[in-house]
Amino acid sequence: METTLIILKPDAVQRGIMGRIISRFEDKGLQVVGAKFTQISQDLAARHYADHKEKPFYAGLVSFMTSSPVLVLALRGNGAIAVCRSMMGATFGFKADAGTIRGDFGVSSSFNLIHGSDSPEAATRELELFFNDGEVLDWTPAIQSWVYDMSSGDPE
Repeated sequence: METTLIILKPDAVQRGIMGRIISRFEDKGLQVVGAKFTQISQDLAARHYADHKEKPFYAGLVSFMTSSPVLVLALRGNGAIAVCRSMMGATFGFKADAGTIRGDFGVSSSFNLIHGSDSPEAATRELELFFNDGEVLDWTPAIQSWVYDMSSGDPE
C-alpha cells in the first residue's frame, strides 16, 4: 500500500466542495489515514514549493496557499500516487478532462483546487512536512477485503 499527500487548496475550501472531493477518493477505494484542516504559514508554503522558487508564479502561489485554510490529507491505497494524480486531472481546469476533479470543478488557470504528490519521494517529503509523528494512522477499514482481493494475504 502506498500513501500520498493531497491538499485541498483555498479555492476548494472557500467553494465548499471539500466533501465532494473526499468522497471521490473514498468511492475509488482510497483510505483517509490522516487529515488536518489548517492555515498554512508563509514558511511552510515556501518550504513546500521550494522547487518553484525561481519561477514567475512562485510569489502568487505562496500568497494564494496562505490566503485561506486548506485541508491536508494522507490517502492510502494501491498505487495511491498515480490513482490520485489521474483523478485530479490536468493542472489547469479548462484543460482537464470531464470526470476528473479539476475537469468537473475547475475553470481557472490560477486556482486549480488540489495538490497531489507526484512521486514516492515527493510523497515522503510532503507527508513529513505536513504531518507530525502519530498523525498518519495505520488502520484497516472493515471494507478493505471488499475493495482489494486479499486472498493472497496482500492486496492485489
